[in-house]
Amino acid sequence: MRTALVIGTGLIGTSAALALAARGVVVHLADHDPEQARTAAALGAGTDEPPQGPVDLAIVAAPPAHVAATLADAMRRGVARGYLDVASVKGGPRRELEALGLDLSSYIGTHPMSGREKSGPLAATGDLFEGRPWVLTPTRDTDTEVLNLALELVSHCRAVPVVMDADAHDRAVALVSHMPHLVSSMVAARLEHAEEAAVRLCGQGIRDVTRIAASDPRMWIDILSANPGPVADLLADVSCDLDETVQALRSLQSSDEAKRREGVDGIQDVLRRGNAGQVRVPGKHGSAPRVYEIVAVLIDDQPGQLARIFADAGMAGVNIEDVRIEHATGQQAGLVQLMVEPKAVPVLSAALRERGWALRQ
Repeated sequence: MRTALVIGTGLIGTSAALALAARGVVVHLADHDPEQARTAAALGAGTDEPPQGPVDLAIVAAPPAHVAATLADAMRRGVARGYLDVASVKGGPRRELEALGLDLSSYIGTHPMSGREKSGPLAATGDLFEGRPWVLTPTRDTDTEVLNLALELVSHCRAVPVVMDADAHDRAVALVSHMPHLVSSMVAARLEHAEEAAVRLCGQGIRDVTRIAASDPRMWIDILSANPGPVADLLADVSCDLDETVQALRSLQSSDEAKRREGVDGIQDVLRRGNAGQVRVPGKHGSAPRVYEIVAVLIDDQPGQLARIFADAGMAGVNIEDVRIEHATGQQAGLVQLMVEPKAVPVLSAALRERGWALRQ
C-alpha cells in the first residue's frame, strides 16, 4: 500500500492515518468538517488535499449511521482500489450497501477493538491499535487484493487480525463492549444526585466500574442505534440477574433462617458466576490471564515519583506486569500497586525498601 484516503478524521480515523503516515504511506484526509481534517493534517496524519487519482485503500471512519452512505459515495466516485470501514457494527452497513445494489467485491468491513473515552483528532495516537484485535469480516465476494490491503493496514497499525462473520461480530461486541458501556453508565448515573459525603468515599472500585461512562453520549447513540437488538437481549439477561439478586438481598433481611440461607445462596451464585466469567477475560497481550501479586508503594503526588519507582524496579531486574494508582481522598498522596510475578515480590520489596520507599503490607 502506497496511498490511502481516510474519510472521517476523528479518534479512529486519525489514529489509523498517523500509523500509516509513520510507515511511509501517503495519506489523504477528508471530513465533513474541513477544520477537523486540517487539525489531523497538522498532527502529521497526512494531507487534507484531495488525491489526484484513485488511491490504494479508502478507509471510512464515519459514525455507524453514516457508514453505508459514505462508502456508497466513495465507491461510486471510484476513489480507491479497495474500501473498508472501521465502524463498531458490521452487519447493518453491509446489508445497506447490498440494498443499494453496489458491487461489494472491493469492500470489506472491519472493526479495530480499541478506543479511548476522548474523541476527535486531538485524542488520536499512532499506537492506539498496537497489540489490539482488529476484526475483519470478509465474505465469498471479497476480492483477495482487498483482503490483503486490509491485512496490510492492520499490520501497519501493529494490531492483531481476527476474522469473523459480520453478525457474529455484532453479537460479540454487544457482549464485550456495548452492553458493558450501558451498565457502566447506569452505575455512574447513581452518583449524579448522590450526597457529597458519599461521593467523597469513592475508591478504585467505583472508578474502574464507571471509567467508560465518561465517553461521548452522541457517539454512543450512533453505536447503539446500529446494534440495538443484541444489546437489548443481553440487558434482558442482566435484568433477570438483577431481579434475582435483589430478591436474594431482600431474603437476607428476613428473620426466617431458611429465607436468609436462600439469600446467601443467591448472592454466592451471582458472585461465583462473576468469578467464572472474569477469569475468561484475556490477560496481557491477549494471552490467558495470569495471577500476579501486588507490591503496594506509598507515594507523594509530586513529579517524577512514578519514574523513580519504575527505574528502581528495573535496577532490581523486576518487570512490572501492570500498575494501578489509588489516590488518597483529600490528600496529596496515593498508593501505587505494582503487579509482578509472585517470585519477584521479595526481590522488589527489598529493593524498594533499600531505596527509601514506604511499602504497605
